[in-house]
Amino acid sequence: MLEIRGHFDGTRVLLDEPCDLKPNTKVIITVVEDDEDADWYLLGKKSLARAYADDEPEISLDKIKEFNPEYEGI
Repeated sequence: MLEIRGHFDGTRVLLDEPCDLKPNTKVIITVVEDDEDADWYLLGKKSLARAYADDEPEISLDKIKEFNPEYEGI
């Protein structure tokens, strides 16, 4: 996935930096009211990505003190 900042000029959404997208590439647009909102959004997203990164240590089942009886993975 690729993140690119842009803005709405009143008619179209314009990218603020060059991007090599193929025609009809699907995009998701998140509307933020100002730059501070955008910064908080990106900070939260990056923090979640770090918390659930591939290098996050696996917790073994013997470390779990109370099992969730509804969890189907055990």
